[in-house]
Amino acid sequence: MTDPAVPIGAAAALYDLAPSTLRWWEERGLLGPPERDGAQRRYREADLRRIGVAYLCCVTGMMPLAQAAAVTSAKARNEDWRQTVTTQIEELGSRIDQLTAAREYLSHLLSCTDDDVTECPYLDGELTAHTPRGRLRQPDLVSAALAARRDEKPVERDETRCPSCAGPLPKGSRGRPRRYCSAACRQRAYRDRKEPGSG
Repeated sequence: MTDPAVPIGAAAALYDLAPSTLRWWEERGLLGPPERDGAQRRYREADLRRIGVAYLCCVTGMMPLAQAAAVTSAKARNEDWRQTVTTQIEELGSRIDQLTAAREYLSHLLSCTDDDVTECPYLDGELTAHTPRGRLRQPDLVSAALAARRDEKPVERDETRCPSCAGPLPKGSRGRPRRYCSAACRQRAYRDRKEPGSG
């Protein structure tokens, strides 16, 4: 007597998934191909357990498909999938730290008594503590913005791209190589040089 099996619709319904999700997971290597009855996929107890592990990795554990496949693959060696899980735990720890910091800041924001949050007496401290503005020593934002602009490192020019729009530069058959892809980009660059700080 063979083990009982269910079609893909029932297997997907067990985990509130669409049948297309199981097909996608199969294509991505999370699930091995199940047995078939003619053209229909048939899932036995072991298959349903493997789908459950895939669900736990992808949905509950928030693992990318490639990493989840290392766990759900029947051929995975213990140390391989354990290292993958360890890496995901570390990634989640980093994300938790980021989300905790985000929640703390937004909770702090709610404590502002000013109707216009840009007038909050604590804003300067928050900008210094939590944005790149903190690396600049200037006492006010205008001075800091000008200092930030002066501190910009020159970007090496890509001779194959227009410096104004980053589009490809057409190659001329003779003469000097073109610096801009069009007259409009040349004019824009000219205006930017004439009016520093504009834009």
